Amino acid sequence: MVTKCIALVAHDKRKLDLLEWARNHRDALSGLRIVATGTTGRILSEELSFPVERLLSGPLGGDQQIGSKIACGDIDMLIFFWDPLEPMPHDSDVKALLRIASLWNVPVACNRASADYMISSPLLCDAGYVRARPDFASYVDRDL
Repeated sequence: MVTKCIALVAHDKRKLDLLEWARNHRDALSGLRIVATGTTGRILSEELSFPVERLLSGPLGGDQQIGSKIACGDIDMLIFFWDPLEPMPHDSDVKALLRIASLWNVPVACNRASADYMISSPLLCDAGYVRARPDFASYVDRDL
């Protein structure tokens, strides 16, 4: 059976919120493969005491690393607690990550309520559920 992979990302002012959410869902998360950007990954692995694959910090390329994993089919869900009140110097990376998740039909939660719904969905643990991946062959093969 393939273990589903969830990416966890949080901007600085939302890290404690994500950490509290992760504590509340420790049991569900322990059965998943977890990928996280820089500091978020360190905080989560220390607090939850199970493996977290740590990527670069978001502004240093971590958001793009997660986007690449989404495009390759390695990530099944994205929990991204972004801060809507703070301007981000890497805003283009954030937009690109959200765009690529939408493009590849990866569910995204941007706040605790939507993250609660997604982590408690019976589809998350349903081995028979396979997320539809778009076929972009006609786009790739088009004449220029």
